Amino acid sequence: MTHALPQLAGTAFVTDGGLETDLIFHHGVDLPEFAAFPLVEDDRGRELLTAYYDAYAGIARRAGAGLLLEAPTWRANPDWAALVGYDATALDRVNRASIDLMSALRETHADLPDVLVGGVVGPRGDGYVAADGVDPDEAADYHSAQMRSFAAAGADIVTALTLTGAEEAIGVVRAARAAGLHVAIGFTVETDGRLPDGTPLGAAIERVDAEAAPDYFVVNCAHPTHVAPGLDGGAWAERIVGFRPNASTLTHAELDEAEELDAGDLAELASSYVALRRSLPNLSVLGGCCGTDATHVAALWGV
Repeated sequence: MTHALPQLAGTAFVTDGGLETDLIFHHGVDLPEFAAFPLVEDDRGRELLTAYYDAYAGIARRAGAGLLLEAPTWRANPDWAALVGYDATALDRVNRASIDLMSALRETHADLPDVLVGGVVGPRGDGYVAADGVDPDEAADYHSAQMRSFAAAGADIVTALTLTGAEEAIGVVRAARAAGLHVAIGFTVETDGRLPDGTPLGAAIERVDAEAAPDYFVVNCAHPTHVAPGLDGGAWAERIVGFRPNASTLTHAELDEAEELDAGDLAELASSYVALRRSLPNLSVLGGCCGTDATHVAALWGV
């Protein structure tokens, strides 16, 4: 952590949308276990990823904003990677290669006001289902290898997305700090604005801040109308700097069962984001999550 994060000083950053759903439903890419990280290992995969991220660089250019390039590593942790044939050595290689690809893209878009490279961490379990009995120290140990890979490759920050409880979040922060990384913690919420384990969003943020404070928080994988009920006017909302909404208003359970992409109502997404924005005074990182693509993110940015 040798530099300050400009998003904490109010610099606006575009980040990407629903990488996995975009690749699967719009490009016909087979992603076993929803894992996009193997794409960095071959020429065709890197071409797909480059075109994908370039679209968000274009949004940043039109918006006059910075660009946060977040690597396709949400599933690149030991349990999920083992299901697609990656052992610890291969996983280290692909996590580093993912950051290397983001760094190369940063050079391509050096004309933008600011470009940061980030690693992405996903939950050990299912991002839609609350995990039982998570020990923060065990979570820190579990996520530490991925953090070390990101740090060795020169990532500016790591963002954990779709976490379902405070305990794993605390472990992620501890692992990131041990690796010398800036870290953002992203929680998902259900339609009532609570985490999948039933914890109010504010209570989860306050607990993590008390035990292992990250640089900032993100809310992801939930429509703005699902996040709104969880905002109670508390000062904790000032800690939310990033937002990556889903396109759909369906519940997580409904999305899990859906066989077709629900791209949502673009106008409703944009208008409900504008309404939500009033309750998030420090929001400066904006992208998308499941069901969104560059069209949705451009609409959120008004470009």
